[in-house]
Amino acid sequence: MRDDFLVFGSPPIEDPEIAEVVATLRSGWIGTGPRVARFEEMFKRYIGCEHAVAVNSCTAALHLSMVVSGVKRGDEVITSPMTFCATANAVVHTGARPVFADVEPASGNLDPDRVEAAITPRTRAIVPVHYAGRPCRMDRLEAVARRHGLLLIEDAAHAIESAYHGRKIGTIGDLTCFSFYVTKNLVTAEGGMVTTADPELAARIKMYALHGMSRDAWKRFSDEGYKHYQVLAPGFKYNMTDLQAALGIHQIGRIQANAVRRAVIWARYDEALAALPIERPAPVEADTVHGRHLYTVLVDPERTAKSRDRVLDELVRLNIGTGVHYTALHLHPYYRETFGYKPGDFPNAERIGDRTLSLPLSAKLTDTDVEDVIAAVREVVTGRAEGGRR
Repeated sequence: MRDDFLVFGSPPIEDPEIAEVVATLRSGWIGTGPRVARFEEMFKRYIGCEHAVAVNSCTAALHLSMVVSGVKRGDEVITSPMTFCATANAVVHTGARPVFADVEPASGNLDPDRVEAAITPRTRAIVPVHYAGRPCRMDRLEAVARRHGLLLIEDAAHAIESAYHGRKIGTIGDLTCFSFYVTKNLVTAEGGMVTTADPELAARIKMYALHGMSRDAWKRFSDEGYKHYQVLAPGFKYNMTDLQAALGIHQIGRIQANAVRRAVIWARYDEALAALPIERPAPVEADTVHGRHLYTVLVDPERTAKSRDRVLDELVRLNIGTGVHYTALHLHPYYRETFGYKPGDFPNAERIGDRTLSLPLSAKLTDTDVEDVIAAVREVVTGRAEGGRR
């Protein structure tokens, strides 16, 4: 057993971020200000998009995307049941109904055929979720959306580095929402971003994110002189702060190096776990960049003689932190009781949700950490202790 607990998703925070946070505190400008604007510009260049608007979470990004797209009460939005609750909740907060479509069994991503079958006259938008960092089949989903006149709003919380058939995620849909939560591949502790090619949508997101006030209201206390603002809509308090952006402007400079490190860890897991009675992630498709946010394995109780939850518990007792991404969303009490979903509605998502667990994949992991994870997984699923720190 390890001497210390290996925290799942612990981010690599280095001296430049720490120094930038201190400088931000000393500057006196810790709310939305010049560092947020700088981070937006850097992110826009990295993605290659026309517009990028920073907000305080991916949840906020999703909700704002619904609002500015005109999603409203009585509408339907099709999305994946294999996702975090924020994806569906953003739909619910507009008064619309989240309509789930089943996922592909190997990828965990939305099945385009199931999406098209779920479209009704009330459907307003499709929200693909790039599960674990693997891009959805965006060519087919884009064609479905255009054929039916629907908005395409991407949940790219896992997919900052991802690309599909030569196109960067963040440049395909009408709006794309990213997460910078503490476990993500780029971290601002809490935070998110919306990218779009539409200048009107970008302006409306910026306005709604700061109480519905007129453009650049944050500048009203700057040395440019007081700026009067107008309230244009009943907006929200969703703005990112300069303290958050202070982390992001240095994290984004290391995003490629961190991606390379996670790819090395991924390959080591693939190699070491190949002979074990668990299902590893499907291979990465050709002409696709996988963001490698989560390394998910599926536990088959018939092969391991243990449930997924027992495996989780035993790994924790060996000081290895893990995650579950996710219990199929339609099985949670709220969605069952409110929308009438039931077990059996989406069998592929349910199978994944019952068996999945995520292993540590942070770029912060040392080689010793990785070997400890492998040794613990081997011991738990086979009963044999080999390697690792004992």
